Parts: sequence; C-alpha cells; structure tokens
Amino acid sequence: MAAVRILALMLLAASPGAAQSRYEVVPEWPVLPEDRKLGLCAGIGVDAQNRVFVFHRSGRKWSNPFPKEPISAPTVSVIDGANGKLLSTWGENRFIMPHGLTVDHEGNLWLTDVGLHQVFKCTPEGKVLLTLGEAGVAGADQAHFNLPTDVAVLGDGSFYVSDGYKNTRVVKFSALGRFEFQWGVKGDGPGQFNLPHGITLDVQGRVIVCDRENERLQVFDAKGGFLHEWRGPHIGKPYGVATAPDGRILAIDGGSPSLRPAERGKAVVLDAQGQVIDTFGAHGDQPGQFRLGHDIGIGPDGAVYVAEGTGARVQKFVLRPGSAK
Repeated sequence: MAAVRILALMLLAASPGAAQSRYEVVPEWPVLPEDRKLGLCAGIGVDAQNRVFVFHRSGRKWSNPFPKEPISAPTVSVIDGANGKLLSTWGENRFIMPHGLTVDHEGNLWLTDVGLHQVFKCTPEGKVLLTLGEAGVAGADQAHFNLPTDVAVLGDGSFYVSDGYKNTRVVKFSALGRFEFQWGVKGDGPGQFNLPHGITLDVQGRVIVCDRENERLQVFDAKGGFLHEWRGPHIGKPYGVATAPDGRILAIDGGSPSLRPAERGKAVVLDAQGQVIDTFGAHGDQPGQFRLGHDIGIGPDGAVYVAEGTGARVQKFVLRPGSAK
C-alpha cells in the first residue's frame, strides 16, 4: 500500500496543475469607467498594436427564442492591453447575441452573431467589410448558418467558420466569402462534432476546433482531414482556443456544471503535440479564477486574456518573473 501511495503522489506531483503555474493574473486590469458594464464577455482578440477587442452582450441574457431587437448599448469594447484603459466602444443597435471575435493578420475583426446567424468582417473601428449569412434566417446550405460560433483566418484572407450550435460543421470560404467546402456532422467520432465552439489555426496550418460538448479538441489538416483528438481531465470542456507565435496552443475550459466547483474551468497550455504543459486559474470569482471562461486571446507581448461568460469580465495574465516561456 505504501508503494501505491508513493506512486500516486509522484503522479500528482508530475501533473501540470500540481506545480505553480508560470502565469499570474494582472490585478486591477482593465480600468473601466464605473458606469461601464460589459455583461457576458463572449469573444476576445488582440491586434498588433496591443489593443484588446472584447465582444460582449451588455446585459443581454441567452434566451429561447432570441430577442428580435438589437442590443442598444455598445457591444465591442477596445482596451489598451498595456494599461487596461478603455480606448473606444462601438456596436450599439447592431447585434442580437454576440459570440465569437477573431483579429486577422491585417487587423480586421471577424464577429459571429448567433442571434442573427451571421458572420461579419469589420475594421477595428466597426465599418463592415463583408457579411455572410442572412439576418435572422437559419439554414444549413452554402449561404446560411445556424448559430455560428467563431472564425479562423488564413494569411491569404480565406477563412473557416465553426457553425456551431445546430449545424455542427466547419465551413471554408475564400477571402471574398465564396463557399469552398465543409466537413462535420453530429456525433462523437473522428471528424464529428457536438457543438464546435471555438476554432484556431496553429503555426503548422492545422485547424484546431473546440468540440465543446464532446470535451475534446480536434485537429484537422487544411482540407478538413482528421489528424488528432486531444482530450483529458486538464483539457476539460474547451470553449475557446488560440495559438501563440511560438506554437503553443492555449484553450479555456469553460467547466462542466456536473463537476464539483474545484474541478471546473481553467486555462490550459498545450504543446504542438497536444500535451498539457501548464494550467492556470480555477472556478471562482476571485482574481485569477473563472466563472465560465468563454474565449481566450494572446497579445503580441505574450500576455493572455480570458473573456468570462457568467463572470462577465475580462482578465489579463502574464508570465511570472523568472518563468521560462
């Protein structure tokens, strides 16, 4: 029995969550006006100027059916990544149910609205450059979505849409928005999905999808060919995923309500082979803890930003002094 106990302790000590994480939360970030309430924070991304873009619901709650009228308050907040000050806001009277936000290589924003069943490409100031889908009309063909969740953009401007709550597919489009191909059906086998929620491209060009309700990350080649499945207690229920310039992959585990609070959501750092090399955060309301982490973003300086759903806030994390990258 003593040998078994020693082995268990050794395994626990070797787990990513046993040692102190290399990341620490930045206290009192962001610095928002007292009257500025973000509400549920659904999407987050950072541009090359270290501006943090947050797509949020400004007090609107998820409902079935969705409201018909757009949110009257601003739904996009632009925050200085360095000092946390609010730079600007936009998006009032435009969106029904904000969801995903992606910043592409040119600094444009890609937004998904699950209430409108649409995908938008916008300038950082909010000018719409491209719209896909028909407002308020759900569908599963080449011109429609059904609650689309997120976007990943290639260097040539072509892009993938995770579509999403109902269609359980990934769709590839050209830079001009022309349908190219799709893959995925409802299920739990390779290449099947049960709510593809977040999506990113890694430095190898692989497509990584948060298969949320199947509690795994799925990895595909550029044509949608299945390559790998990454799952386990540290990965949990991935909601959002992002790729760091050095190839590390960061995911936010939204946490399953069926688990004890101590076992719920955290941020997970993986290497290119899908091995968990670090975790940080836990379920809770305190700084550095999460209540329904919904999306994750990485700044040009390596800082990590987490958008919380139920927690209705954004938090910033940096490497601890002396920590190796």
